[in-house]
Amino acid sequence: MRYIEVEKKFALTDPAALKAKLTSLGATPNEPTRQVDAYYNAPHRDFTAPEVISDWLRVRTESRGSSVNFKRWHPVDELVKTHADEYETAVDDVEAIRLMLEALDFRPLVTVDKTREEWRLPDVEIVFDHVVDAGDFVEFEFKADAATVEEATARLQQFIASLEVELGEPVNRGYPHILLGRDH
Repeated sequence: MRYIEVEKKFALTDPAALKAKLTSLGATPNEPTRQVDAYYNAPHRDFTAPEVISDWLRVRTESRGSSVNFKRWHPVDELVKTHADEYETAVDDVEAIRLMLEALDFRPLVTVDKTREEWRLPDVEIVFDHVVDAGDFVEFEFKADAATVEEATARLQQFIASLEVELGEPVNRGYPHILLGRDH
């Protein structure tokens, strides 16, 4: 499952309670970092045309370095996604990537400006995001070995339930959806 991401996201109502629980489990946070994610639309296929958006191309800039990422969420036509194919790599010259995309007629779609605080346990990465103009969220991403998406999802859901911390509403759309005013 090298290029597959399994995660669950929630609107965050009480970050202190969740952070206290994570601390009790031995997790510690990294220094918060600002991430500016520029999302692009392809010239050959409008990612926003389908009723349910499933594809995103992103260029991320942050103090730790830059990256380019493409995600295709599955099931493609379903409102609730279970996982994503994710292809990401570091970029040495983010401006060259932007110019390359522009030269190939990729157009900026939306920019997500967020502050992210990452916590890590052996099988799960937990990130607290404050997204400008969207609010506060927590994402749980499965980081262990699993034979199938279903197994990874079940283990992630089991971990979240074991926290016994009240989370906000589940969020089944990405930050670009939210900022574009899309329900799906």
